[in-house]
Amino acid sequence: MEGKGLVIRGWAPQVLILDHEAVGGFMTHCGWNSTLEGVCSGVPMVTWPQHADQFYNEKLMTQVLKIGVSVGTQKWVKREAIEKAVKEMMSAERAEEMRNTARALAQAAKKAVEKEGSSFSDLDALIEQLISCCNQNMKTQKAI
Repeated sequence: MEGKGLVIRGWAPQVLILDHEAVGGFMTHCGWNSTLEGVCSGVPMVTWPQHADQFYNEKLMTQVLKIGVSVGTQKWVKREAIEKAVKEMMSAERAEEMRNTARALAQAAKKAVEKEGSSFSDLDALIEQLISCCNQNMKTQKAI
């Protein structure tokens, strides 16, 4: 395998990797951070949840957003299940639709955090509300 692939030991810059043009998909355990990173990178996902909120995140990706393919929810799955999911994500009939939807979601996510975007505006409004409450508390303290 010389000259092909790369092994990274320890922490890997997942966001940078997912943003690379060569990445065609992402196999994820469906943790919220990985889910957001996959969506923001615009890549379809193979989902393999293990516990907690991961099952809900998987349903979001596979059934609601339709940008994921499930390998199942067992702790151990057979390699044939993973192979089938990867093939469906990469080359099946709906693969192009999944890629287009994933890219559109990535664009919407990036737009939301830009100035005047919904997330930017909501955070700005929260900060203004906190400042207002803080100022009001300071006036109350001075009056006492």
